[in-house]
Amino acid sequence: MELDLPLLWAGIIAFGVFMYVVMDGFDLGIGILFPFVKGREDRDVMMNTVAPIWDGNETWLVLGGAGLFGAFPLAYAVILPALYLPLALMLTALIFRGVAFEFRFKAGDRLRPVWDAGFAAGSIIATFVQGVALGAFLDGFRVENRAFAGGAFDWLTPFALFVGVALVAGYALLGAAWLVLKTEGELQDRIWRMMIPLTAVVLAAVAGVSLWTPLAHEAIADRWVTWPKLFWLSPMPILVAAVALLLLRAEAKRLDRQPFPLALALFGLANAGFCKRVGASILLLVGEGAQDHTWTAIHFRRRGFLCGCVRRCYRCRCDRQRRRGCAPSGRGRCRAGAQDPPGGLR
Repeated sequence: MELDLPLLWAGIIAFGVFMYVVMDGFDLGIGILFPFVKGREDRDVMMNTVAPIWDGNETWLVLGGAGLFGAFPLAYAVILPALYLPLALMLTALIFRGVAFEFRFKAGDRLRPVWDAGFAAGSIIATFVQGVALGAFLDGFRVENRAFAGGAFDWLTPFALFVGVALVAGYALLGAAWLVLKTEGELQDRIWRMMIPLTAVVLAAVAGVSLWTPLAHEAIADRWVTWPKLFWLSPMPILVAAVALLLLRAEAKRLDRQPFPLALALFGLANAGFCKRVGASILLLVGEGAQDHTWTAIHFRRRGFLCGCVRRCYRCRCDRQRRRGCAPSGRGRCRAGAQDPPGGLR
């Protein structure tokens, strides 16, 4: 049986996007929470919890974008023009955020608040624009003759803006769950007090997106709420409710090891729903067909990219093994005192 490369690459791209959300989501979430933590020492601790890993986390975004370009060039040619402005804004915010991350540790008392503000603003803007792009993707793009035929601001819709706000809340929840796992004392208590309101906002946002999507798109409603498709999708809201109850229980009892994996599970279920929504549409759009004269070249390029993907994942694993951790306290927690991030500017 021949390997189904389009389906395999769709899975790889979905995995890369999910890993970016998981690995960089709590990283961005810490920046989103920055304005709510005023103490310089507490902010240093928050930064130190992600200092060894923050730059490597964004590699998964590169994997998703490069995989889309190499394996599905037609989809890339439609999606990129439709999202030029939000993607450019996202990359600018990520660059500014990265600069602020490094420079704040070297800045004096006068300039450190400026870099703190830059780090928070870059995190919030990058997250919000990612959510807007996701919402625009869910809304769909106007395509004529297999090319984007819409305008430069077609992505700016109420639904896309709502998804952007929802993702900001979601990343903030991931960041808070990470901090209660990695910190202790007064800072941890402050983050615990944020957890339940953040969880409520995220659950409301998930419910809002799940209801808004089928109501706004008849094709999605047909895919989600008609029988027997409704039967196969019914475990999804049940699992979301179960994870939400476990998360609220962990927050009420302050079980610091449980919120982070439960928050990741919540995002995993959301990612599964997203793949269910867009997977068939992408495969329909980019299924060039064996009769297309470009099929042979694209087929072999997918094979080459697959080999490169495996090699890159192996190198990422080796790089992570060489990384150093931050100053430990107790069960791998971070404490004040190690103000220079490992691997940062020296």
